Amino acid sequence: MRSVLALMVMLAGPAGAADIAVPAGGDALKQAIAGSAPGDVLILEPGLHHGPITIEHALTLQGQQGARIDGGGQGSVILVTAEGVTIRDLTITGSGKSHQNIDSGVQLTRTAHGALVENNHIEGNLYGVDVHGARDSMVRGNTIVGGRDFRMNSRGNGVYIWNAPGSQVIGNDIRYGRDGIFTNSSRRNVFRHNRMRDLRFAVHYMYTNDSEVSGNISVGNHLGFALMFSDRLTVTNNLSLNDRDHGVMLNYANSADVAGNLVAGVADRRGPEKCTFIYNAHRNLIANNRFQGCDIGIHFTAGSERNGLTGNAFIGNRTQVKYVGTRDIEWSVEGRGNFWSDHTVFDLNGDGIADSRFRPNDLMDHILWSQPAAALLTGSPAVQLVRWSQANFPATLPGGVVDSFPLTRAVVIPVPEDIALMAADPPLWATQRTDDDGADALAPH
Repeated sequence: MRSVLALMVMLAGPAGAADIAVPAGGDALKQAIAGSAPGDVLILEPGLHHGPITIEHALTLQGQQGARIDGGGQGSVILVTAEGVTIRDLTITGSGKSHQNIDSGVQLTRTAHGALVENNHIEGNLYGVDVHGARDSMVRGNTIVGGRDFRMNSRGNGVYIWNAPGSQVIGNDIRYGRDGIFTNSSRRNVFRHNRMRDLRFAVHYMYTNDSEVSGNISVGNHLGFALMFSDRLTVTNNLSLNDRDHGVMLNYANSADVAGNLVAGVADRRGPEKCTFIYNAHRNLIANNRFQGCDIGIHFTAGSERNGLTGNAFIGNRTQVKYVGTRDIEWSVEGRGNFWSDHTVFDLNGDGIADSRFRPNDLMDHILWSQPAAALLTGSPAVQLVRWSQANFPATLPGGVVDSFPLTRAVVIPVPEDIALMAADPPLWATQRTDDDGADALAPH
């Protein structure tokens, strides 16, 4: 086999970095890495390049069309320990299966700061990209296809962020596996414009503060955006379409801005169980979102009263709000409430605010939630009499949500045509069953 050192070398720039062509086959790639200098660009020619490989100084791996690195089922296919490494335009396959070692297509260790992983096709690995302490790294424009093992919880995540402040995950397409993006014990992260399908959670936050989740698309997952034990998040302009359990969940998530998001089921099919679930979460602004076609529009519990809700639209949910409490909770901010599709409104002065306040729940709702067997009496004259009495004698109403300034117009959040077509297909959770389909989003992780 011709020596890598005899390959065409072109000086690139004043720093003396070289572009080095690397043929497929054998140990050519490993030899090229060993013989390269910091700043070199290794251009991988079409064909199979054997891994796993380790990068210990600043390099760029640049794939030509058809270039593939396969790890042969051992460890991580590409292990990076150096700062300033770029991995681009490659197909990356064949990691090991160890969760303990987080075997990945690309693994960025705690010394691999400032890495760039972009425009790769990463498939057939336990984890897609593991950013394990590599601060200020970028994972951008990749297609990541995870495993489809029977047990969803035994799969790896598309992108795993652990203690990697300043790292960003932008514009990736992630399908199958466990969670699309899972972040733990980090801060100042940005997850933007990613598309995630057929997963457990699209985005899963644990102990990650001062971060952004914006413009992402979750289609047909078990849960869209699970934001847990995290503070000061910006969660804006995301789409959750036809997700099974919840679209957005705030669990011990505080001081977040949750705005401009759409959670919706698909016509003629059971929508999410809950568009939004708020559990022991406080001081959040939930504004200008659209919650549509769910069993429950929003369920909040465990002392989650200290939140501001304004400008949201609750449309066609079987139950708009589920809250059991003994005191009234006002859902409006500075004289602006929310839109309710089941509220018959009058707006005589045309200011966009209905002339009568709205209570989404009544006493019978509370009874049915606490005593499910009472659902057998839902259509009985006795139940209808109780509801008529409460409508005409408000003093009989229990504590609960009150919107004193309901809106007459609903916020509109458009769905791109290609995303709508994708969401129209039956999700895997509706056609295939795994033995852990009932994974509890509130269970320890």
